[in-house]
Amino acid sequence: MWYAFISEDRPESLDQRLAARGAHLQRLQDLRDSGRLLLAGPHPALDCEDPGEEGYTGSLVVAEFDSLEAARECADQDPYVSAGVYATVTVKPFKKVLP
Repeated sequence: MWYAFISEDRPESLDQRLAARGAHLQRLQDLRDSGRLLLAGPHPALDCEDPGEEGYTGSLVVAEFDSLEAARECADQDPYVSAGVYATVTVKPFKKVLP
């Protein structure tokens, strides 16, 4: 089943985000390479492609797992969690309808 990881960044966490970005992207690439990633990306703090020093307010990842427990375990092990980027991470089932 698909699961959505809806993450909210801590205020002023851009430096931590940038430092952990490589490890975070590697995990997403591993999910993609195994055919389990539907989409992933950050929420810019400004209405533009590159928010610069304003940074990001969070992220969305939708990926396939065998169970909600497995999805939560993956979310808990995200490098952004251990780096203190995320204030909260909500994991919930996701039903893809379109496209």
